[in-house]
Amino acid sequence: MTNPIVLAYTNALRAMEGGAPKNLIRRALLEAEEIDPNLDASEEKLREHIAGSEVNDRLHLDLHLALIKWDNASVAGNEWTNGTQPNTDERRSLVIKALGLDDSTKDVFDKQFPPSGGDNTTVIAGPWDPWYTPEVKQQRDFYWRDYLEYLRTQRGWDAEALDNLDTATTHVVERLINPSRKEAGQTKGLVVGYVQSGKTANFTGVIAKAIDAGYRLIIVMTGTTNLLREQTQRRLDMELVGRENILRGANEDDPSAIDRVDYLDDEDWLGGRFVSHGARPSDIGRPDIHRMTTRNFDYRKLQQGLPALEFEREDKSQPLWHKNNLFTSNARLIIVKKNSSVLKNLVKDLKHTADKLEDIPALIIDDESDQASVNTVDQRKWQELWDENKKKRTAINQHISDLLGMLPRVQYVGYTATPFANVFVDPYDAEDIFPKDYLISLPRPDGYMGAEDFHDLDRTIPDEEKTYANSGEKAHVRLVGKGDEEKELQAALDSFVLAGAIKLYREAHGCKEFRHHTMLVHETMRKSGHKANAQDIQAMWQSAGYLSGGAYKRFQDLFVNDFSPVSAALKPDVPTPSLFEEVAKYIGQAARKIAPNANPVLVVNSETDIEQEDLDFDKRPVWRVLIGGNKLARGFTVEGLTVTYYSRGVGHAEALMQMGRWFGFRPGYRDLVRLFVTKKVRDAFEAACRDEEHFRKELRQYADMADGRPTITPEHVQPLVMRHGLRPTAPNKMYNAELVQKRTKTKEPSSGYPSLDDQDALDQNIDACVPLLKAAATLTTLRAGTRSFDALTGTVSHQVMVNVLRSLTWATPDTFAPDLAWIATLSDEVIDHWDVMLPQRKTRKPMNIRGVGMFTVHGRKVEHDISIRGNSESLHRQAIDELPGRTARSGCVILYPVMSNDDLKKNDIADDGYPKRLVMALMLQLPDAAIPDDHRPLVYRVKSPDKPHYAIVDR
Repeated sequence: MTNPIVLAYTNALRAMEGGAPKNLIRRALLEAEEIDPNLDASEEKLREHIAGSEVNDRLHLDLHLALIKWDNASVAGNEWTNGTQPNTDERRSLVIKALGLDDSTKDVFDKQFPPSGGDNTTVIAGPWDPWYTPEVKQQRDFYWRDYLEYLRTQRGWDAEALDNLDTATTHVVERLINPSRKEAGQTKGLVVGYVQSGKTANFTGVIAKAIDAGYRLIIVMTGTTNLLREQTQRRLDMELVGRENILRGANEDDPSAIDRVDYLDDEDWLGGRFVSHGARPSDIGRPDIHRMTTRNFDYRKLQQGLPALEFEREDKSQPLWHKNNLFTSNARLIIVKKNSSVLKNLVKDLKHTADKLEDIPALIIDDESDQASVNTVDQRKWQELWDENKKKRTAINQHISDLLGMLPRVQYVGYTATPFANVFVDPYDAEDIFPKDYLISLPRPDGYMGAEDFHDLDRTIPDEEKTYANSGEKAHVRLVGKGDEEKELQAALDSFVLAGAIKLYREAHGCKEFRHHTMLVHETMRKSGHKANAQDIQAMWQSAGYLSGGAYKRFQDLFVNDFSPVSAALKPDVPTPSLFEEVAKYIGQAARKIAPNANPVLVVNSETDIEQEDLDFDKRPVWRVLIGGNKLARGFTVEGLTVTYYSRGVGHAEALMQMGRWFGFRPGYRDLVRLFVTKKVRDAFEAACRDEEHFRKELRQYADMADGRPTITPEHVQPLVMRHGLRPTAPNKMYNAELVQKRTKTKEPSSGYPSLDDQDALDQNIDACVPLLKAAATLTTLRAGTRSFDALTGTVSHQVMVNVLRSLTWATPDTFAPDLAWIATLSDEVIDHWDVMLPQRKTRKPMNIRGVGMFTVHGRKVEHDISIRGNSESLHRQAIDELPGRTARSGCVILYPVMSNDDLKKNDIADDGYPKRLVMALMLQLPDAAIPDDHRPLVYRVKSPDKPHYAIVDR
């Protein structure tokens, strides 16, 4: 039974939803009077309840959500903010005063509900018609509110996570066209998330809000496998569609009536964990959701016959989109895998439906819209592989194009885990689905393990200085050396069993159940190879001594030398054993859970001759070693993934697509996650991650408005993609926008340097930098906070710096051309000199460069076997303002002579006595005076002046 205090205050908050804060106590007292005339709903009782409540308490969560909304509200369009800036103490004080609360309550609220970080979603978009107002959201929120309640009660989401989802999904839905608008129209957009980061939750929220708002045909296109389509179908059925829409009026107590109903044997269905709307939606004036596909049946042809796609119209004289019909009609939901024959059947059925297709407000969600994306392969081979997959993509894109052509009121939303999506790489792929209206980049969610947890992306700490605390790579990544594969596979298997034992220890000491515990082994895409892998691992398991005690010493060493120090450094907020003896007693139990029939392996591919159970995370707990290929491809969530062994090469596009399976949410066990991987794979994946993270930062930087106009719109994104080396050939089509000037304060072309194979270009760049090397003649100790370092420093004139930059050679001509075009226009009145900084390391022996002097050479990893990245270090960037002689017109260049780590260890010196394969990497910072008056950091021109608003044009 709901606490009456909670009920009074949640009702009072609901009355203010979507509007300004008003006197909360007064409204709560009115609600309390109706609940119980003797109920004490005073401010003191509110304060006591909040001070003693948990984060998922109903009132605690609702109040936190309301405060986040009011704290984050923009000044524009909200007079009640009185000019106070979002997420400031002034804003919070104003909100507390408007709510009629005293300082004692404010103290409690500030402690329980500290201001959040605000809206971190990046939106690149042009103008749109703002129809999805707070009033519309509040009036039509049936499915959205039930979805929020599901996430709160079943998934344990906190207020900030719910608010972030609400904000991000609103950014999408408000850019769709009003479904009841008289004029037909389409929008096309792209939502960029992270691998395994909750994109499904985002598009589920978008679908919920879209159905509430009036969209009546929802088509969700998943990846290319049945496994992924079934997983997506179940997620949407469980979290959005709900019990009543699945039952369609059937009596659960009548076996004959529910004989063909999905999920009757599903633990979550039987346990009441599918969302319930309280009644069949159409019985309470809300739209039902009719499923055109089920968990086990993809779209072949309409199982229910063509009339199932004919929409209800209360007023036959008006079209479906008219308000007289729209809100009394039911929605249709179709979830299909991205397969040519499946989409062909869907197109055919739509053509034969009796409804006028031009009248149907429809929404297409294209999940994994970047299937066969190119950023994940060796840049020397990607064009060949891209062309290889072209025919398959072309057939699918044609069907999508047919759907867009048939449905004039359809809105297309693509979802991808990479900002280097196909639509920004290949104009053929993009022509019909280019996100002309918006690009939305989702923030990295709290609790997510991603690239920066496995790779030290913004840190260039020498190997000898890395610890489990300062290096995610040292904590989680274990390199597999050539010839050591069997030994490392045994270590991975031992880690999997030990991690399982630690999970059982944590369960016994108060943690929730770890329902799934999995290890992924990926050595080959061939099915025959999977079978061989399974046999090898089974044999290894039989001889490992997990149940006989023969592995005791191995486990003890692994705990003492690896798991215990990593957990101690990462300090997980869960019970953690400090002694091996505490966890040793759980090892046998973990081994028996992993291999109940003496076989720990589950092969996940399309072979039918392997006798084993199906992989089904929904029906049963899974503690297994998984071996697979395409069926475990991108998009499919491997639940409980703790250990990954990945030794496959990187020569194929689909190989790196498999990568990132180890990314995701690891609640209660992120310190136990281990990745066993070859150095080559690690370096290739790290390179891709660095490019993506750099590009995301660029998008965030350019998302701001300048003089009331967007800095960039989606058609301007593609030239930024080209700067990362992705260069398709399309003989008859091209992107229209061309970047002319990049007028930004900080410039770091870290991935644009010549190949290590191009010694002539590297030598030319060393010669170009000689004036900087000569200028840096003074050894200076610089400080950044509590840390310090030595650097060789000096100054050069602005003209000398421009000449140096003009003399540099780049991997591609336009890598730095837009930056140089801007710097060259600046006068001495803007930049009167450049400070030069060459950071020095006491632990590195200096090298002679061109006879100018002895300089520290920094080590970096090789990418794609041929290039090196010259990232600057945050410590050095922070010390720029400490350079002697800095003025308001000082530029700064940090110069790093860089070699590969392997070359540096070999002390690779050429015949002339100078280091070989040396890259001159730099980072530039311009003074504030260089920021243009119009505050527009990018200047574009179009290649076809007669078509200025076209993203793609003929050559």
